[in-house]
Amino acid sequence: MESQNNTVVTELILLGLTQSREIQLLVFVLISVFYLIILPGNFFIILTIRSDPALTAPLYFFLGSLAFLHASYSFTVAPRMLVDFLSEKKIISYRGCITQLFFLHFLGGGEGLLLVVMAFDHYIAPCWPLHYSTVKSPRACNVMLLALWLGGFPHSIIQVALILRLPFCGPNQLDNFFCDVLQVIKLACLDTFVVELLMVFSSGLMTLLCFLGLLASYGAILCHVCGSSPEGKNMAMSRCTTHVIVIFLMFGPGIFIYTHTFRAFPADKVVSLFHAVIFPILKPVIYTLHYQEVKASMKKLFNQHIGENGMGESGLSNTI
Repeated sequence: MESQNNTVVTELILLGLTQSREIQLLVFVLISVFYLIILPGNFFIILTIRSDPALTAPLYFFLGSLAFLHASYSFTVAPRMLVDFLSEKKIISYRGCITQLFFLHFLGGGEGLLLVVMAFDHYIAPCWPLHYSTVKSPRACNVMLLALWLGGFPHSIIQVALILRLPFCGPNQLDNFFCDVLQVIKLACLDTFVVELLMVFSSGLMTLLCFLGLLASYGAILCHVCGSSPEGKNMAMSRCTTHVIVIFLMFGPGIFIYTHTFRAFPADKVVSLFHAVIFPILKPVIYTLHYQEVKASMKKLFNQHIGENGMGESGLSNTI
């Protein structure tokens, strides 16, 4: 495929997570089991929030959006990775690689902005309770949700645009299990030092803005609850701890990967595995565990579903 940017590479070869066949099969089984257990939980969170009239507060609206976003993110890398585990030669087309890069950064950027919006929600609730219903009206929530999706789009377009301008005319092997943006850039047939700096700056700027926004929100919350009752202080501390864990799961691997851009480490693939495959579907579950209302509603919905199935089986048995 030759175009105006002199791209002649039509496909890329992924070397995968490891060359050991035994380890590949082990990871395949572990990830498959993990997805069969945790991924349906994310969809169950969405179903619960959508079906329960009691869960209409902005907090639950954004929690359902987070579960949907992470469920979508989990489909950008994991399915192809599982297929590649069973393939001798792991090949992805150039266009497929660009598409994967786009959605990785599009959904990743949206996730960072959504965490900022959720932190803002937690700040408004205790600090400005009289204005909460106005600031977080259904219309305002929908506008914020649209804004974070639109915010992830330019971030992703910048990453893709920088790559599309590069000529790829020789090496086509990526020492990874997915199209890592920095490794793709290094395959270009020219000096990519400036492009790599621009890529790191683009990703780093958005990450830094989101991180500072999160720190400011939770710092303000902790300052506000210092003079509150012990019960309110304990609740705020518990929720802040949960959110800090999720923030660490999101920003920690990214900071590790992008702080040594020009040098590869053996741990990079393992960190990328957790960052791109495991953590995306685990974060909404961690959030949900600290909201008793959601857990109670999920249990009620689950018991109702089991009860209906039980009645159906009982009726069938009586008919027979």
